[in-house]
Amino acid sequence: MRDYLRVNEVQGAECAADATPSHAALEGQIQQLESEIAQVAALDSLTVQQKYLKIAYLRLDQGDAMAATAIAREVFTAAMASMWWQEATEACDVLFQAQEGNAAVKALAHGIWLGVTFPIDAELSVAMLQHLIDETPDNADGAAVAAAVACYLVDLRVNDTEKRDDLIFFTTQLLGQVARRHSQIDEQELFNFWVERMQLDDPTKFLPRLATILDVLVAGDWWFDRDALRDLIPEEG
Repeated sequence: MRDYLRVNEVQGAECAADATPSHAALEGQIQQLESEIAQVAALDSLTVQQKYLKIAYLRLDQGDAMAATAIAREVFTAAMASMWWQEATEACDVLFQAQEGNAAVKALAHGIWLGVTFPIDAELSVAMLQHLIDETPDNADGAAVAAAVACYLVDLRVNDTEKRDDLIFFTTQLLGQVARRHSQIDEQELFNFWVERMQLDDPTKFLPRLATILDVLVAGDWWFDRDALRDLIPEEG
């Protein structure tokens, strides 16, 4: 599974020595994936799209944003047509990282909508929300809303005890980080008051606020019919 979350950044840990593979090593991985794709008969299969996503992320690692963007756009189209919500969200993640300005923000908003609406891997959903937090000014409420939604999704979706504990710790730290930069909160009692004042403990309040934020980011240019997609939402257990 891809490591979506930047845990060290949230926890303030020192970065380890740069272990990024060389350009040649990345190219070797890409060629291997392309060879595997060539051996698959059904080029529109989920397996193929997942391999293309791996290539797109590798292109990002190489600094080839144009190639990553082209691949992600095709994967997004195929994934949406086949209702592969995880892969569609990953494609939006690539598009966000590969592009700049309004194009990046719009891709992020679409990825967050999919990642919150459909019960995909909670770690990916949290990562998309973390991107929004990073893009939000310190004094704006959007980061707080995104962090609250991240905590909520982990509590709702993750059943595996070890993963749940790790993600709860991560999202709690994330919310605490947002509180410090938003309102200089550094004490538990003040934090609890801040959460209550911001209505971050009530999903009936913070989920609609997130929807409003996404509407603003997309500026009316949605790539899909959200009402039609809502009819496809399975019940979360």
